[in-house]
Amino acid sequence: MIVLEESTLVTLFDVNEQNFLALRALAVREDQRGYLDNASGILARGYAYRACRAKVYGIAADGVPVGLALVRDLDEEPACYELQQFMIDARYQGKGYGTQALRLILAELAAERKYDCAEVCVKMEDAGALHVYEKAGFVDTGYIDADVPDSLNLVYRF
Repeated sequence: MIVLEESTLVTLFDVNEQNFLALRALAVREDQRGYLDNASGILARGYAYRACRAKVYGIAADGVPVGLALVRDLDEEPACYELQQFMIDARYQGKGYGTQALRLILAELAAERKYDCAEVCVKMEDAGALHVYEKAGFVDTGYIDADVPDSLNLVYRF
């Protein structure tokens, strides 16, 4: 595993007309494509879920777009932030950018404090994603959704 160099600055940024095309071009590895939507789909979901206060975060490393994340409000029980999509481009995986970006997103949500937790649903076989979420402090709730029985529901409490 490649460790994030201290000199690398990971930041979050808003999607706009200047960076949209660069973000749309991001892609995960072929073997990861069944786990989440492609970049265009993530950007579209951000628009489609705008009534749920959906926000698409651009993720950059030293100013270069490397990933995307989608967070939305989930007002049904348990009410929480739902981290619905989180991806780092295949070229930038294994460098620690995902872990650092996830921590930045969680810090932003904790500061807002609309809810006391964030949840994410992850395929059981997606060991890489599970590792990143657990490293950031997410824990398995033990709940298995009948609609996605091959997935774990993880929660992060602020």
